[in-house]
Amino acid sequence: MTFLEVTSRLLGGFQTTLLLFALTLLFSLPLGLLISFGSMSKFAPLRYTTKVFVWIIRGVPLMLQVIIIFFVPGFIFGAPIASRFNAAVIAFSINYACYFSEIYRGGIESISRSQYEAGQVLGLTKPQVFFRIVLLQVIKRITAPMGNEIITLVKDTALARVIVVMEILMVAENIMSTGLIWPLFYTGVFYLVFVGFLTILFGYIEKRLSYFRA
Repeated sequence: MTFLEVTSRLLGGFQTTLLLFALTLLFSLPLGLLISFGSMSKFAPLRYTTKVFVWIIRGVPLMLQVIIIFFVPGFIFGAPIASRFNAAVIAFSINYACYFSEIYRGGIESISRSQYEAGQVLGLTKPQVFFRIVLLQVIKRITAPMGNEIITLVKDTALARVIVVMEILMVAENIMSTGLIWPLFYTGVFYLVFVGFLTILFGYIEKRLSYFRA
């Protein structure tokens, strides 16, 4: 198998990796914000239920969650309720939403109460205070931890192979069955380039938000 043939097959697997990564962010970022509101709710049953849910999701390995979401419905209903890829998206989205929710919560709670009060004195409603005054400051404060989690997600996509989703690492392992070992290391180049791009992107975002000072 030539270098170009290996590259072509790995690019096909990397497309699956990127799609899983993108869909996970698409669903987990807004879901995480909703979960964070639940964990900060003044309604005690909702707050405690949300905190227990987050505790369970963060405490159980992501690989196990992927296995449960794909296989357990099959045992209960007699057939999987989602394809392998969709099951991975669901598991990753729920898992990362819980991690993001804690980052959101920490960022929101770090904003001084006086800023909420000042906004209300100016006649703004609570939603207006949040979206016009608080939100950009929260984004500034959570950019670094969110960046770390998102970069971790890039590498965690490899866990989808546990239910035979053909992401890049599994493609590399299949190529290895032909007697070639170097493609396994070649996959590292794809991860490094993508992580490098994300690192530069988040560095740029932090600089753009640097006018918010603690």
